[in-house]
Amino acid sequence: MANSTYLNTIKDDPVNRHPQDFYPTPRRATEALINAEKFKGKIWEPACGDGAISTVLEQYKFKVVSSELYDRGYGETGVDFLKQTKPRAPNIITNPPFKLAEEFVWHALSLTTSKVAMLCRVAWLEGQKRRHMFLGTPLARVHVFSSRLGMARNGDPRYAEAAAKGGMVAFAWYVWDHDYSVGNSPTLHWLP
Repeated sequence: MANSTYLNTIKDDPVNRHPQDFYPTPRRATEALINAEKFKGKIWEPACGDGAISTVLEQYKFKVVSSELYDRGYGETGVDFLKQTKPRAPNIITNPPFKLAEEFVWHALSLTTSKVAMLCRVAWLEGQKRRHMFLGTPLARVHVFSSRLGMARNGDPRYAEAAAKGGMVAFAWYVWDHDYSVGNSPTLHWLP
């Protein structure tokens, strides 16, 4: 289990990143995932932010547990996911803080029995350290967006218009499935 907190890990970089890595997930990203993957049972969104993912899941009639370290007006606040020891749902779907994405994957896998879906950059596939994670976990599918997702920094309306036109970074949903055999190669898919 990870022993760091968001507060201790994420550095404030006012030029390039939001201090807590808060970039609300566009609605179309969540809809693309639920059209591509089947989820059975309750879903935990452990970095729910302002509820961007959770509200879409709820509209599609999923039962969702939403938690967040910071108070952004949605879900149970003050919850450091990396310090949680009790499962809250068989599935986890989240857009993790970028700097903690790998820690989120390992921890999510330890707390779930069905699927884990993480929205991360396509370039996240690179790296020797992550190679070990990908090969040693049941990564079943990678769903790559055919067009760029726009992420509005801090949900700020000043960035929302530009974000709606698309972003500069390519994203994918990485899906781990506890029923998938570790060591099997994941399949690659493209989302509209």
